[in-house]
This record gives sequence, C-alpha cells and structure tokens, in this order.
Amino acid sequence: MTCRSISILGATGSIGASTLDLIRRQREQWRVVALTANGNAADLARLAREFGAELAVVADESALPALREALADSGIEAAGGADALVAAASLEADITVAAIVGCAGLAPTMAAIEQGRTVALANKEALVSAGDVMTAAVARHGTTLLPVDSEHNAIFQCLAGNDPAHVRSITLTASGGPFRDWSVQQLAAATPAQAVKHPNWDMGAKISVDSATMFNKGLELIEAHHLFPVGLDKLRIVVHPQSVVHSMVEYRDGSTLAQLGPSDMRVPIASCLAWPQRMDTPCDPLDLAALGELTFRAPDEDRFPATRLCRQAAEAGGAAPAVLNAANEIAVAAFLAGHLPFTRIAVMVEETLGCYAPGAPVSLGDVIAIDAEARSAARRLMELA
Repeated sequence: MTCRSISILGATGSIGASTLDLIRRQREQWRVVALTANGNAADLARLAREFGAELAVVADESALPALREALADSGIEAAGGADALVAAASLEADITVAAIVGCAGLAPTMAAIEQGRTVALANKEALVSAGDVMTAAVARHGTTLLPVDSEHNAIFQCLAGNDPAHVRSITLTASGGPFRDWSVQQLAAATPAQAVKHPNWDMGAKISVDSATMFNKGLELIEAHHLFPVGLDKLRIVVHPQSVVHSMVEYRDGSTLAQLGPSDMRVPIASCLAWPQRMDTPCDPLDLAALGELTFRAPDEDRFPATRLCRQAAEAGGAAPAVLNAANEIAVAAFLAGHLPFTRIAVMVEETLGCYAPGAPVSLGDVIAIDAEARSAARRLMELA
C-alpha cells in the first residue's frame, strides 16, 4: 500500500485516539500532516512527536505557549486559535478525520470539505445543525464523505453497490443506554454518575448522557436523513441492547443486510481509513455462540421522547435541528452540573424549539448564529423554570 497522508482534527479525543491507534499499527503507510486539540498541549505535543506531524494546533490560544515549549527543537510547527484550526483543516491530505466535538468543529469541517478530497466525519453537529449547508458543499466540491459513527458506517457498508432507490427502510439500532429498563420514577431521580455509565460503549460524558436520553439516536436519525436521502419515512430506530448489529438496510425484495461487529469504534474508523479496501484491526472477532442471543424491541417514546423530538425537527427542517441540538447541549451540561433533573432535558429542548424559530440557514455563518441564539434561549428558559 502506498503511503497516504492524514490530518486528525480532535486528535486527543476518543475518536482521535482510536484513529491514531490504528495508524500506529501501520505506521509506515501513513504520513501525518496535522493534529489538533482543544487545549491539551501536553498530549498533543506527545502525539505530534510520536507521529512526526507537520503541524500541531490548539484551539485554545492560551495553551499555545505550552505547546510551543513542548515542541521546541522538534521541527513541528505549532499554532493556536480558531483560524489556525481552519488552516490546519485546509491543508492537503488524502483523508481528514473531522472529530472536533460541538459547533467548534463546524468551520474546520467545512474547510476540510472544501478541499474536495476525503473527509471521515465524526462531528455530529456538521450534519445535525448544518446538514443542508454541508451536503451542498460536499456536492459542490466533489468531496468523498465517509461516516465514522458506527451506525452510519454500518448503513454505508450495507448500501455499498446497491441503488438507494431499491431501499425499503433503514434501521438504526440503539443500545437504549443505561436506563433502558428504568421506570419513569427512577428516571426522575437519575444522577449524572449513573447516566455516564454506558453498558456497552466507552464514550465521553455528553454523548453518554445523550445515549441515556436517546437523543443520541435521534440526532443520528437526522444525520442519516442527510447522508442517505431515502426519505424520513424510511428511517427507523430499534432498541438492540447487545450493540452487535450496528444498523440494517431492508431492500424492496425483502432482503435485509445488517452490519455486525464488536462495540469498538476502531471498526468503523478502520472502514473509513481503508475505504474502499479493508484493513486489520486488533478487535476480537465476534463469537455469536458465546453471545447466545440478539434481542430487539421498539423504542419507548413515552419514557424517552427524544427520538420523537428529533424526528419532528427533521420533518420541520430549516433551523429546527440546529435549535434542537443547541438546546440539548445546554440541557445536558446543566444536568451534568447538577442543575437540571434528567427528565427535564427533553422538556427543555421541546420548550426551546417552541419559543425560538429562526429562518432556515443558508450559510455556515447562519448556522453558528442560530446555534448561539438557541443556546441563549435555552439558558433563559432554565432561569425562568
């Protein structure tokens, strides 16, 4: 295999760490162009030195002096700030992994898309908040967009070589999170410590809470709507506690293709890194006999209304998904800080959607402005509660 170049936006996060673990195992096949982080200068410098990156960037400019000091005499360029992130994403690379969390990742992701090469997308906000804007840019620049999320990557694999016009339905699977069997009364008393203990996946606090509320699956439904334009009416969600079947595609002839794999993000990341080929991973092979059984059930939208809210936002289109995403981030942060009960997260999101309805965004600047105003609206509602 010829040596390929790669940039990783969000190198110190969980997706970045998993990506670098795979690259470390095939080091001679990769040239690392740029690595970025939010403010963890020490870890970023360590990784930049290990992988011989050409550029290291911290989003938090106050961390730049520490980064420069840690990279002294290395020959690696150091930079900081939002503009530096965009510049890093604009560098020519065969593949750019876009894994910056939150709206901070929107501008760098767009910059990577505008290079017209390959972007492995792990930034949820890119398609939830700016789906129409981002997909238009992908089409305009001829970019190859590869989904990193396990569910969307599974769908991507199941669709390979098939005409989307023949799709009868797409089903995203959800683990149901740590509270899938809890009563309404138990949910009302759920604590942040309980919410972040995901039964299957090792994830950050915010996405773990989203899994517990089912917002994560609802946001993924919005993403799937943009990635796989078969119609919202063909997108479904099913609870699958074992997290072995990552998603399924049913075709008009009654055939259903499913992608199965371990609960390890290195599997979908490897799919993106090697596409259209395959590469080895250190993940243990599935032992279906040891698993014994795989179970599925319909989501309960009375206890977990998040999926209903997300589908409604997708149906409304325009700015609604961006408002929903921003309000959810504010509500989750308040819950993690102990200022909001678990069951109020969805309530706050719905109330924000009801009180703030801007026009549809036509540019990335519009999306960022809508996000900021929706966050302010959500904060005001919480102050009034």
